Amino acid sequence: MRRLLLSGIALAVMTMASPVFAQAEKQGGSMIVTYKDDVATLDPAIGYDWQNWSMIKSLFDSLMDYEPGTSTLTTDLAESYTISDDGLTYTFKLRQGIKFHNGREMTAEDVKYSLDRVTDPATQSPGAGFFVSIEGFDAASDGSAKGLSGVTAVDPLTVEIKLTRPDATFLHVVALNFSSIVPKEVVDEFGADFGKHPVGTGAYSLAEWTLGQRLVFARNADYWKAGVPKMDEIVFEIGQEPTVALLRLQNGEVDVLGDGIPPAQFLEVKDNPDYADMIIEGGQLQTGYITLNVTIPPFDNLDVRKAINMAINKERIVRIINNRAVIANQPLPPTMPGYTEGYEGIPYDVEGAKALLAQAGLSEGFTTELYVYNVDPNPRIAQAIQQDLAAIGITVELLSLAQANVIEAGGAGTAPMIWSGGMAWIADFPDPSNFYGPILGCSGAADGGWNWSKYCNEDLDAMATAADSMIDPAKQADRYKAWSDVYMGVMADAPWVPVFNEQRFTMKSARLGGPDAIFVDPVHIPVNYDYVFDKNVQ
Repeated sequence: MRRLLLSGIALAVMTMASPVFAQAEKQGGSMIVTYKDDVATLDPAIGYDWQNWSMIKSLFDSLMDYEPGTSTLTTDLAESYTISDDGLTYTFKLRQGIKFHNGREMTAEDVKYSLDRVTDPATQSPGAGFFVSIEGFDAASDGSAKGLSGVTAVDPLTVEIKLTRPDATFLHVVALNFSSIVPKEVVDEFGADFGKHPVGTGAYSLAEWTLGQRLVFARNADYWKAGVPKMDEIVFEIGQEPTVALLRLQNGEVDVLGDGIPPAQFLEVKDNPDYADMIIEGGQLQTGYITLNVTIPPFDNLDVRKAINMAINKERIVRIINNRAVIANQPLPPTMPGYTEGYEGIPYDVEGAKALLAQAGLSEGFTTELYVYNVDPNPRIAQAIQQDLAAIGITVELLSLAQANVIEAGGAGTAPMIWSGGMAWIADFPDPSNFYGPILGCSGAADGGWNWSKYCNEDLDAMATAADSMIDPAKQADRYKAWSDVYMGVMADAPWVPVFNEQRFTMKSARLGGPDAIFVDPVHIPVNYDYVFDKNVQ
């Protein structure tokens, strides 16, 4: 993945960069995407899982986005932007004539409202912590102020955002789903149910949602990007077991496997030459890990957490997924800037793990629970973890649940341990800071947050803030070294067991077209639906 470095000097981007492939394909057709579980929400302030991420991106737009199939930033709802010389003030000029799905024209007041909403504690957004550098964030997030004082609608097409410190990631932040622009009147109408009745400015609008059965997205005929989207309709079929969905795709009845190729059939499918053009492989900035809730005894004991790290046979887990990953030894994946080269991690050492448990006064072991997403191979990985921990005297009860239930338990802090598979961290944007704030930082440990270890080290938080204040391009190596130090501090506290860094595989029907990059898009995970087209449409 390419990475964009912020210069911190005054600059402007006057127009959206050209898409990475031609717009010649005709619009039309429909595609079917399958999922085992229903979608939890389509509210961009709330949705934060593998299943709904790309759906939300097709329904909503933000100030910034990425060129299709890449991690290169470009403007989106903003036609241009400028950054002050001190890096503290961002001024965005909005495109004129952008309409929400309900027909109303979008203005700067909608941008102000949307950013205020995502940081309002009443919204309980798991992404609120991304906006910590905006002036007024603390008062807005603790409820002592209504809205962000640093966000101002200067006029109907101009938004000014003031920061409390230079932030090398801020343009990435306003490209996130959490920064999507929503209409206040629709949120007011549906309240907590807005996620079931989403209205945005995106390439598709929600035409139907029959809970437990299907969702239908319809092409937004008024979309401001010429020739986008390609399809007239996307149908998401719910309740499809992955093995059945695979058979249906092989029979030409399904176009995209939302849950991926079932692991048990992976080698059989991959080695079949008939499917060579239907399987797409891509790298990803991903880490799969086990969270250890530091607020629940005995996981509040560092020796216990280190013992669990030492007990996990990561090589065996990688074999379970047909070697589609490399062993992880730290939170960052190897291709992410800030990865600590030469660090070997906490070693696999069963006897050493037993000794640490004894040192913690738990030589007889203890009983605990491991939450796991109930789609293969995650239950099999959880069983391997269960066996590894049994070898050092820890009895683990497995709770195999729907993704939404696991995420809920993690956010509430009621899960002692979680295997993150199927929900494992994939970078929201290609920068080392993104693996810290939401999943390891203090802000992410709040109720509903994605920091399921509920781990908070204020010294590391301060180091992270200092690293993201280094916006001089000439000092990027120093910034990445600072991030390396942060993650080595995390490993010293051991709130996780980093397990593996996984490759991504997608399978599509033969009639779907588009560059491979949009099917393994690093940002519109897993698929950039806006640019998929039907080869049969003339």
